[in-house]
Amino acid sequence: MPLNRRKFLKKSAVTGAGVAMAGAAVAPAHAAEAKKPGKPVKQPKRYALTVLGTTDLHGHVFNWDYFKDAEYKDAAGNAQGLARISTLVNQIRAEKGRENTLLVDAGDTIQGTPLTYYYAKVDPITAKGGPVHPMAQAMNAIGYDAAALGNHEFNYGIETLRKFESQLRFPLLGANAVDARTLKPAFQPYVIKTFCVKGAPPVKVAVLGLTNPGIAIWDKAYVQGKLAFPGLEEQAAKWVPKLKSLGADVVIVSAHSGSSGTSSYGDQLPYVENSAALVAQQVPDIDAVLVGHAHVEIPELKVVNAKTGKTVVLSEPLAYAERLSVFDVELVFEKGRWAVESVSSKVLNSNSVADDPKITKLLGDEHAKVVAYVNQVVGSATETLTTVEARYKDAPIIDLITKVQEDVVKAALAGTSYASLPVIAQASPFSRTSEIPAGQVTIRDLSSLYVYDNTLVAKLLTGAQVRAYLEYSAQYFVQTAAGAVVDTEKLTNAAGRPDYNYDYVSGLAYEIDIAQAAGSRIKNLTFGGVALDDAQQFVLAVNNYRANGGGAFPHVASAPELWSESTEIRTRISEWVTAKGVLDPKDFASVDWKLTRDGTPVF
Repeated sequence: MPLNRRKFLKKSAVTGAGVAMAGAAVAPAHAAEAKKPGKPVKQPKRYALTVLGTTDLHGHVFNWDYFKDAEYKDAAGNAQGLARISTLVNQIRAEKGRENTLLVDAGDTIQGTPLTYYYAKVDPITAKGGPVHPMAQAMNAIGYDAAALGNHEFNYGIETLRKFESQLRFPLLGANAVDARTLKPAFQPYVIKTFCVKGAPPVKVAVLGLTNPGIAIWDKAYVQGKLAFPGLEEQAAKWVPKLKSLGADVVIVSAHSGSSGTSSYGDQLPYVENSAALVAQQVPDIDAVLVGHAHVEIPELKVVNAKTGKTVVLSEPLAYAERLSVFDVELVFEKGRWAVESVSSKVLNSNSVADDPKITKLLGDEHAKVVAYVNQVVGSATETLTTVEARYKDAPIIDLITKVQEDVVKAALAGTSYASLPVIAQASPFSRTSEIPAGQVTIRDLSSLYVYDNTLVAKLLTGAQVRAYLEYSAQYFVQTAAGAVVDTEKLTNAAGRPDYNYDYVSGLAYEIDIAQAAGSRIKNLTFGGVALDDAQQFVLAVNNYRANGGGAFPHVASAPELWSESTEIRTRISEWVTAKGVLDPKDFASVDWKLTRDGTPVF
């Protein structure tokens, strides 16, 4: 029975307060004994283990922004890249002793930068005699002990993932990634590491890897009929007792799943997307959880297990190698066994150290190749195009995406029975800082516009379904009364909705009345200059994330699929611009929508 999330929060299962842990209760007895004169007290053996964790590296080896062709920097002064993490890891190993440390990752490794795209598509690791993936090289050199599968590991298909797995010198774990037919593990579920202690039995540490159930939706094209992804709680409940029976003294879970207890895909799956805290709350005998997927920073989160009352410590380091989680695990040997006495965690900031020269030397050539690739000129632009206002104004730069998608789908459906249907397209303002400058246009300029490795799908929708789709998208805006001051910084992202879950739809004209309640905002919706016919059929050119249910937009996931392909939309944009030679807004831009309040334009 799934846990009621309201009850979970109400009962303060997630709490900042600790609970007495194994070993703590016997301390007073030791103190009393010590007071007896003439009776020496034999102190129990103790062992300190340090577990280090990263997550959501997304191809960040160096502190470099390939889209800006410059060192990465942000307003908070963060730094990125495994080269920095390597320095932090070396420092901690020197302090604690490498033999007393464990290094783990929580997934999303081989997608996210032009570096990872290059070695998946341009110089693919799957080619005969192909290269070793830069992320495999870096992680092997740093000396990872294990990594969990992330959902983005599947973005380039199972063949690429398996090749990457074969290049690692440590296991890629996924206890809840199972064969769709046999339901047996398709990846190694866990690893057990043994740590020697002088004068005492060794300490056995198990790492259980769990990945995200949403893979079944987000990468349906690659995994359907081949792999299944049951819930993390269910699979942890199956595997943790096995690990204890195998003699594990410490159980660490590396979970590519956030801690919020929520799901972006609504009720499309019976499994929770962000269930790391639920795993800690429901499954006994877990000592710590390395959290991933959510791209948030959690130095330390304490969750009380509902069955044992024991506190489980969770930590999530910030993505892109900006942080390193550090778990300090204290064990005591009593009554013939090791018991975890306490766990604490914190995060270290990678901006506090320099790159490890070993990693710089190892991957300098690969980095240089990708820099050269993204700086190739593919055309020229007649004017500067930017996403700065694209969240709340119909921006030509987003129209470029929809135009490319329309053209690709029209060409694909030519000669079919669907060729006569109108093609409309969706696109989102992924970045707030993308810019295609006037003059020469490079691959990196276009890549910064479309930062995800999404591919294109054609879906069949009715006018009524398109209207519902637009209403759902318009929930992105904060309700703002007519006459109220409009602050563009507070106008969007209602209820925490990210920018990538707000869609433009091309080929239609409509107004979004932000004075109205969500669900009643789409006004004057027309197609071809006349009111939209609810029965009219449309072909929606849509990215695979949305087509498979990402963002839980209505109707699209269940709509008939007419066509799909494996070429990235980003590549299609580059091809389109290359073929045109000149990027001129008159070839793709139109004002299809605008924000209004009671019929009056906001801007």
